[in-house]
Amino acid sequence: MPETVIIVPCYNEAKRMNLEGFKPLLDHPGVRLLFVNDGSSDNTGLMLQAFRSEHPVRVLQLDLPKNGGKAEAVRQGMLRAWDEGAEVMGFLDADLATRAEEMVRLLRVFSEHPGAPQVLLGARVKLLGRHIRRSPRRHVLGRIFATCASWLLGLPVYDTQCGAKLFRRHATLRAALGTPFHSRWVFDVELIGRLVRGTHETGSIPVDAFLEEPLAAWEDVRGSKLGPGAMARAALDLFAVRRALARWGNHAAPRGR
Repeated sequence: MPETVIIVPCYNEAKRMNLEGFKPLLDHPGVRLLFVNDGSSDNTGLMLQAFRSEHPVRVLQLDLPKNGGKAEAVRQGMLRAWDEGAEVMGFLDADLATRAEEMVRLLRVFSEHPGAPQVLLGARVKLLGRHIRRSPRRHVLGRIFATCASWLLGLPVYDTQCGAKLFRRHATLRAALGTPFHSRWVFDVELIGRLVRGTHETGSIPVDAFLEEPLAAWEDVRGSKLGPGAMARAALDLFAVRRALARWGNHAAPRGR
């Protein structure tokens, strides 16, 4: 299996992060974990150092000097994974709302799918036989947001905000990571938009190279930093992302393949 790096952005997660829950990914061949400590002010960094000392080959740690938000933590982590030579890279939320076992399954889908997708997006779809546990309020707000995001992107994407995503190494991905995102919360929408639009130098990633995979299990975790106020700001951020994407097609790609 190609070298895979999964980025886990972390900010003040010392009281709720279960590092043991990530071990199924460490048992999967060719996978390394990169924890990005996003300027935490609690003991998150020390916890990560202890975990890394137990798994010095398979666990990486990137400490950012100050809190820049999830978007920048993921971007910096993806750039580090690129520099590490990862052929597949992705990200997963620190609270393990998507369990590590489920991320392992997504990796198998990604590697074995006959269409050889460039991008895999986990999707929280409540179907019979699936265990998607989400509060009714967050489910309704999430569906409204997802509909708006789909309209903005011009893509029939069901769930832009699921915290489990995978990407193959591609020059267009490197270009998309070359500049900071305009939103701390809806960077997923901007990243997808950058990939679909591409640049003059790298081209774009075609829509049929994207794959959405319904999750078998996902669960709201208490203590989420995405409260009602943040969700309102995220909705407003869609307008900023729309303006940014309108200009992205003329963006010059930084070198990095």
